[in-house]
Parts: sequence; C-alpha cells; structure tokens
Amino acid sequence: MDKQIQTKNKSSKKMLLWSIPILILLAVILMNVTRKKQVNLKKDRLSIREVFKGDFEDVVLFNSTVEPKTSVLVNVIQGGSVSEIFVESGEMIKKGTPLLKVYNPNAELNYLTQETAIVEQINNLRNIRVNIKNQQLSLDQQLLSIGNDFRTAKRQYKLDSTLYRKEVVAKNDYQKSAQEYTFQKERSGVIKRSVSEEKKSRDVQLSRIDISISNMQKSLELLRKNKENFIVKAPVDGLLSSFNPILGESYQQGQPIGKMDVLDGYKLTAKVDEYYISKLQEDIRGRVAVNNVNHDIVLSKVLSEVVNGQFEVELVFTNDSIPESIKRGMSLKTKVFLSNDSKALLISKGQFYQSTNGAWAFVIDSENKAVKRTIKIGRENPFYYEVLEGLQEGDKIITSSYDDFKKVEEINIE
Repeated sequence: MDKQIQTKNKSSKKMLLWSIPILILLAVILMNVTRKKQVNLKKDRLSIREVFKGDFEDVVLFNSTVEPKTSVLVNVIQGGSVSEIFVESGEMIKKGTPLLKVYNPNAELNYLTQETAIVEQINNLRNIRVNIKNQQLSLDQQLLSIGNDFRTAKRQYKLDSTLYRKEVVAKNDYQKSAQEYTFQKERSGVIKRSVSEEKKSRDVQLSRIDISISNMQKSLELLRKNKENFIVKAPVDGLLSSFNPILGESYQQGQPIGKMDVLDGYKLTAKVDEYYISKLQEDIRGRVAVNNVNHDIVLSKVLSEVVNGQFEVELVFTNDSIPESIKRGMSLKTKVFLSNDSKALLISKGQFYQSTNGAWAFVIDSENKAVKRTIKIGRENPFYYEVLEGLQEGDKIITSSYDDFKKVEEINIE
C-alpha cells in the first residue's frame, strides 16, 4: 500500500509572510523617533556671528526733533471769518502786534445791544442817586427850619418867663410860650432821630448804587475791550510759525491759528518704543550729534501715554550749550545712557531673538552642523545682546530668523 503524506499548515506560512513588512515598518518608525529632526540649509542663507567679550553700552538710540523750548499757541478769541491778514508766517513779531481780523456781524450786534443796555442801567442808577441826594437836601432844609423854630420858641419862652416873673406879661401868654417851646423841643428831637435813621438808610442805598455803577462801568470797559477781540494779536514776543489763514475762512472761538516760538532756547522731542517706558526716567544723561560734534543733553520730561506702541520724551541741552547751527525742525540722532558701560559676553543682534525670545539658539557644533542649545539673554542695546548663560566666548551661532525651522534640532550646513 502507498504511504499517506500530510500537507503543511498553510495558515502558519501566511502569518510569517505578514510579519516581515510589519517588522520593517516598526524598525523605520523606531529609527525616526530616535533620530533627531534635521534640516539641510545653504550657508549663504544663514547669518553666523561669534560670541565675544566687550564693553556693553546700555543705551537707547532714537531720532529727535528740534523744537523751541517755549511755544505759545495763538488762538482765535472771537469766532468769525477772516477779513484781514496783517502778517505772514516766519516773521519776528512783538507782543500785541495785530495778526489778523475776523468779522462776525452777529457778535458785533450782540456787543452793541449789551453796551446799550449797560449804559441805560448806569444812567438809571445815576438818576436814582440824584433823586436820593435831592431828598436828602430837602430833609436837611426841613431840619434847619425845625431847628430854627425850636430856637425861636426857646428864646421866646425864656423872655416870657422873665417877664412873667416881673408880672409884665399875662399868665396866658406865658403858658402859651411854654407850650410852644415844649412842642418845638419834642418835635425837634423826633425829627432829628427820624432824619438820622433815614440818612443812614440813604447812605447805605447810595453806597450800593455807587458799587453797582462801578461794576457796570467795569463791565462796560470789559465789553468794549472784548470788541477788540475781533483783532487777533501776538500774545508774546517771538517767531510766528504755523500761521496759514485764508481770507474768508471761518474759525471757531478758541481755535488755534498758529504758534509763537519764544526764542529762549531749544528742546528735543522724540517718540520712543514702549519697551523702554520703564527704563527711561527724568535727569538721565545723553548725547546728541550736531554736524558731527557731540553735545550733552538730559532727559527733562517723560510723557507716559503710549500711542501706537510709542511714548514721547523731551530732552534739553545741559549748561545751555546750545549749538549755534541748530535750527527748528532739525532731526538729530540721539543717544541716552541707561547705565555705565560694563564688561559682558556679547552677541550681535539678529532676527533669531524674535523667533526664540532669546530662550535658545542654534550653535555651530562643527564645520557643517549647528545644534539647538538653551541660552539666556540679558540686556540689549541697538547693536548687541548681553549673553548670561549657555554660550562661551568664541562660540558661533546662527543669528538669522528661525521661523522656518523652529521644530528642528539640528541644521546641516551645505
């Protein structure tokens, strides 16, 4: 008989065939996981700088503009349209010099109406004052008449008393004379007290009228002075600038039409990045170059309001050492010292800082490779960063932007 031959298990063979590609795939994944992420870059695309030791100059650089130390705005006091222009911008003007005239018929009519009303009130008060004076004069005349009657009655009473004792006049005439004397005496006393009280009241009334008239006269003078506000005059001596009115142009009350630059010196104004707002303080020293000559300056004012990422500062020249060649509107390169120079480890500024915020950098490990390294950056000035940790003198780092390979750990330089 023939011997029966058993066939191999087909399922085991299939398992073996499937396991091979799976093992290969796992090996590739494991290789990718363990291998650092790399990128190949051309050397000419990179900016490479060397770390070195040097003097760190803690300064802020910016452009400042020359402006007059003192400027006074010229405002329109009385609104209206320009009817006359007497001067031009750029002229040296004395205080009180007419600059322009505005025309406002409604305001002029209003002034005229007010002036007429005030004059009428003054005249009425003066008439009242005259009447009070006349009444006082009449009372004084009555008082004189009453005093005269009293003295006559007194004289007659004394005479009749003497004659009555000598039995020259009758008793009835004596009594009549005594009665008249008593009446005139009491009458004189009552009227004197009444006139005295009335005189005090009239004096107070006259005093108030005089005060009212004085105040109205002051108001009238002020009103007439305000009528001169149709003519805009120079508030101070100085150079007239930013003065460009047009005939017929209308201006509102209080609207500025120019500036008077008082020639008592110059100051520098500048807009500085808000990064320095906590570092800049008054009395910090600085330097500015005018025609290649350095001049000392000092920070005089810091305006802390931030607008569009910038704040404004003002600086003045020290010891009144204002250059003769300086002119209004000049733009000057300005340097402000935040602290004294000090020795430090430095690296040139570059776009890598914006990519990493100074937390790490690609350091050249060999001629053709750069590796990621954690570092620490301290102060900065317009040219350098101060290196605190992670780098040594002589190290070279890539200072160009890392935006395209932030997740890479090694760079192969070709």
